[in-house]
Amino acid sequence: MPQLSRRTLLGLAAAALPVAALPRSASGQSIRRPAVVNGRRYLHYDVFTDTPLAGNQLAVFTDTAGLTAAQMQAMTRETKFSECTFVQPSELAGTDVRLRIFGPANEMAFAGHPVIGSTFALADDGAIAVGRRDFTFGLGIGPTLVELEWQGDRLQFAWMTQQQPVYGPIFSAPTALAEALGLDASALRPGSLPQEVSCGSAFMFVPLVSRAAVDQAVLSIPVLTAAFEAAKLSTRRGLFIFSTEPGADGATCYSRMMGANEDPATGSASGPLGCYLVKHGLVAPDMAGTIISSQGVKMGRPSRIHIKLDMTGGEITRVRVGGTSVLVGEGQLRAG
Repeated sequence: MPQLSRRTLLGLAAAALPVAALPRSASGQSIRRPAVVNGRRYLHYDVFTDTPLAGNQLAVFTDTAGLTAAQMQAMTRETKFSECTFVQPSELAGTDVRLRIFGPANEMAFAGHPVIGSTFALADDGAIAVGRRDFTFGLGIGPTLVELEWQGDRLQFAWMTQQQPVYGPIFSAPTALAEALGLDASALRPGSLPQEVSCGSAFMFVPLVSRAAVDQAVLSIPVLTAAFEAAKLSTRRGLFIFSTEPGADGATCYSRMMGANEDPATGSASGPLGCYLVKHGLVAPDMAGTIISSQGVKMGRPSRIHIKLDMTGGEITRVRVGGTSVLVGEGQLRAG
């Protein structure tokens, strides 16, 4: 029997396969590739935007049965996104699902854009019934309520309730933070000191005089670490910088989350941001329900985050952060 070439053997093998197993490329050639083994379905959303390829990226994994924490962590690293979520059955009475949130390095008890993005994923996937007005996630910090606004059979907007504000230390030497940001002290807003605020996750808020100053900032982690050590404060995720200078976008403030990696939309920082603005008189109490933060513009992923504070007798009684999301992709990812 004559020797058959490798090309001939491949041709014979292809002929023996069903047509469905041989997808075609744009050029009409057969595509041969292995199947995704142990693949887990995910939906890819851009969050706090209605424009694809803007906002903050999120992968929502809906097929999570049997996954270990180590597998979920490895899958999150594979995506290179700041966070991924894994939807699991409810563990607590009064919650609809358990939502586990992972960043590249660790599991997170709470994060903002993963909750908003996961809400849209479950609504688009039919897991949240059309017209339902509220949905409760079980997070690491406990039950977290999300209120839903619909346009016909499509989810249009989601409001996440955050914890009541906890006001932490004031940074009494703000020029050190200006230095960490590569800015002159004149870039700091006069009369407004940086302060740590938490509504479930703590951030240090630094008010600047202008949008230009916000854009000009370049964070030095070593200088920032030294500044926190000198002030005897623990280093948080970075610095949340902002300016209330008006702009054509109509946003209340123009902001950036500056850390080891910049974040285009930080939902967990947005509730505390609103609380800082009201507490320090940068937003009047009667405007506390209509705050908008424009974030991510400098890095080319503009986001629009809505903040709604309920006020009673000059005190904040409820904190909500809202936005929309857009589906930009879907697929399967191996779990190992």
